[in-house]
Amino acid sequence: MKIIPLTIPTPFYIVDVNVYLIKEEPLTLIDIGPKTGEASETLRDKLRQNGVQIADIRRIVLTHAHVDHCGLTKQVRDEAKNAEIFIHKWESGHLFGSLDNEEQRNLMNRAGVPPEVFRKIQDTFNDVGLLTDTVDKDEFSELYDEMELEFSGGILKVLHTPGHTPGSCSFFREANRTLIAGDCVLKRITPNPVISADPIDKNKRFKSLAEYLVSLAKIRSCSPTLIYGGHGEPIDDYEELFHRYVRSIDERQKQVVELVSTNGTTPFGIAQKLFPQAIEKEVHRFLAISEAVAHLDYAETEGKIAVEVKEGIEFYRKI
Repeated sequence: MKIIPLTIPTPFYIVDVNVYLIKEEPLTLIDIGPKTGEASETLRDKLRQNGVQIADIRRIVLTHAHVDHCGLTKQVRDEAKNAEIFIHKWESGHLFGSLDNEEQRNLMNRAGVPPEVFRKIQDTFNDVGLLTDTVDKDEFSELYDEMELEFSGGILKVLHTPGHTPGSCSFFREANRTLIAGDCVLKRITPNPVISADPIDKNKRFKSLAEYLVSLAKIRSCSPTLIYGGHGEPIDDYEELFHRYVRSIDERQKQVVELVSTNGTTPFGIAQKLFPQAIEKEVHRFLAISEAVAHLDYAETEGKIAVEVKEGIEFYRKI
């Protein structure tokens, strides 16, 4: 199976996103890049260099629904004469850049985010949302765990690897133990467990860090020899990276637990202490809150801290 990485520019701090061309029938793109003129032209140029036109694409398979990975989906689908789109159903809450405003508000309110800060987060989401086109729920096919994507040269098995988002998926080529992992595994960055409503019960919050640790172990059980991530270089030493991730998460857990007071602290208060500079910067503000919430959820589940809700706002305290 021929897997060809295509590096596509983005306007975000993480710089480029990796799109993967599976040059087997049916011709498939795994992830697609953001909806910018530069990304669109770069994608066309790199496909052309590999003897492929947009019109030749038959499938668009998405690791998750963040705009740097999915923004050009509708444009490419339309130009490719209705190429089939695949994504996990749990990504509907993030569907192509647009979390429901009320859902956002509830998540941020529970985390103790002040209204003026929430408005800034909304403004950021509105700006980021311009980098994708909405695709309705009836316009894509669902990915599910253990599903097989068939090609003329072999099979990619779908692994549901939630954590970064609820519906994040990876794609495993068992014949040579190669994995395409989206943002689940990145060589030089520990992926952020993004705050999300639970896809099954919207009144609950998705336990992103706990799920992420399960996903890392799931990937480890496959013994991958090569992993293609959503950003940066490929990974050929996952065992070492796995242990580095676990150490990093353990260290952050200790930090978070130490910051929790006996009188009670909101997730937003923890985020301010953990990331005093990031909390004032556009998308970093949302990621800082996500990181704090994920670690507080995990620490509370593990019995390290306690939580109580006062007037809809969570307060975590030492036990």
